[in-house]
Amino acid sequence: MRVPARAVGLVLGYAADLAFADPRRGHPVAGFGSLASALEDACWADDRSRGAAYTGVLVGGMASAGWFAQRATSGRPVAEAGIVALATWAVLGGRSLAREGVAMRRLLEADDLPAARDQLGHLCARDASGLPAGELARASVESLAENTSDAVVAPLLWGAVAGVPGLVGYRAANTLDAMVGYRCERYLRFGWASARLDDLLNLAPARVAAALIVASAPLVGGRWGQAWRIWRRDGSRHPSPNAGPVEAASAGALGVSIGGSNIYDGTSEDRGTLGDGRPAVVGDLERAVRLSQAVGLGGILTAVSVAAGAAALRQKRTGSGSAPTISG
Repeated sequence: MRVPARAVGLVLGYAADLAFADPRRGHPVAGFGSLASALEDACWADDRSRGAAYTGVLVGGMASAGWFAQRATSGRPVAEAGIVALATWAVLGGRSLAREGVAMRRLLEADDLPAARDQLGHLCARDASGLPAGELARASVESLAENTSDAVVAPLLWGAVAGVPGLVGYRAANTLDAMVGYRCERYLRFGWASARLDDLLNLAPARVAAALIVASAPLVGGRWGQAWRIWRRDGSRHPSPNAGPVEAASAGALGVSIGGSNIYDGTSEDRGTLGDGRPAVVGDLERAVRLSQAVGLGGILTAVSVAAGAAALRQKRTGSGSAPTISG
């Protein structure tokens, strides 16, 4: 059997993320974040066009670097699989996300609220000052759902479609959204392009992730029909076009209610009410982590299918042998 090199690389990178997670120091994404911060300091202006140029330089630069790296492996399927695997490992965050969710559950079970509030910063950017255990649990359930889409499903799908440029270009855009995509005074205009680009790149992956959440609901004691119903009913209540579907589907799969008002940089934002079950509690975090892991597995299976389909289409369009494969 011959398997497309890109699909092999995605599987190897996914397995590496599960085995090794993110390094505590020297992570490539952290390095990109430092570069983006330095460029922001040099070019920031309260202006959309300046922010668009900032986004274009950083995302375009990363995608171009990925293209050259992939091009260098042209005709060498083992090398191509290796560079795709390395890029996949670098951009995925599934193992680290699960680790942060487990850490939050343990802190809340130990009733260590100060440490749990600090821990929330590893999952999301909302203000955790004074949040009680229930609100910390809610925030964690929401963040696990959204980040599973952003840091696992979306990069895998972009890697399947576009290889290394898709992997690193997507991750650059998503990182910039996390850095400057907030609706606060400093970033309302400068971060507009980063936020809109991230919205665009996640339109399809977020809905794939929501569908995988629905399919995985029975694995965490939920019902797929309920997860589907809550997604379709409540997904649009969230201000984010992509976080809404995945958070609503997760609420339905777990049988809980999430959403409400959150504080970001001193500004309150209503995220809508998602689900019609009881409020999320600390005991739901273990199931939320398992749901995230199940969706990640579904994500890599979907990505491999997409990569194989894309390789078949390339072969059909340009002739046999155009898509590097590895014998197995």
